[in-house]
Amino acid sequence: MVKHIVMFKLKGTPEERLDVAGRFKAALEALPAQIDVLRSIEAGINANPAESWDVVLTATVDTMADVEVYAKHPAHVAAAAILGENKELRACVDYEI
Repeated sequence: MVKHIVMFKLKGTPEERLDVAGRFKAALEALPAQIDVLRSIEAGINANPAESWDVVLTATVDTMADVEVYAKHPAHVAAAAILGENKELRACVDYEI
């Protein structure tokens, strides 16, 4: 199994970032019903104003090849598009468990 962890730092006012983060989180949480290789996904919005990253997601798939299937799936691409021009930075780690 593979854990796919991604963090996003967003641009905009705090209100804009919270709005985008909320819509993105909802779209991510709908993905397991749409993407067969996705075993689970959890998304969280940062509640700590002392930290600079806004959103984190943790997904689980069976193989590294499944990470690519997930990444290219139209439902995932649509979810990622929600971030649009608000995305400032992205950090990702994929590791086998």
